[in-house]
Amino acid sequence: MNYSVAVEKTFSAAHALRGYKGKCERLHGHTWKVRAVLSGTRLNKLGMLTDFTEIKALLDEILAAVDHRYINDVPPFDTVNPTAENIAMYIYKQLAAKPRIFKGVRLAEVTVWESETSSATVRQ
Repeated sequence: MNYSVAVEKTFSAAHALRGYKGKCERLHGHTWKVRAVLSGTRLNKLGMLTDFTEIKALLDEILAAVDHRYINDVPPFDTVNPTAENIAMYIYKQLAAKPRIFKGVRLAEVTVWESETSSATVRQ
């Protein structure tokens, strides 16, 4: 059996796309939505793949660095263009570096929405 769990969080932040020709090159903000999906083949003794509360807490730690900020000023986005794709990769890497949730579980993907209709996903 293969199981997956997903947690969604939001944060508010502004950014400006460097080198982009159009209105998104100017400072603008979003209420970003982030979804982290974890997967695995075995449940723990409680019948859970992993604890939602722990994933939410880890996402809160990661998103605190960009919440209510100008993302272009936050490393690595002071040099990396703060596109939805790059923000998704940043969050993916930050989560993957938190080994306490990955006992028999893998981080399958992270999706970042900058609007209700536009998102970017990073998968393993």
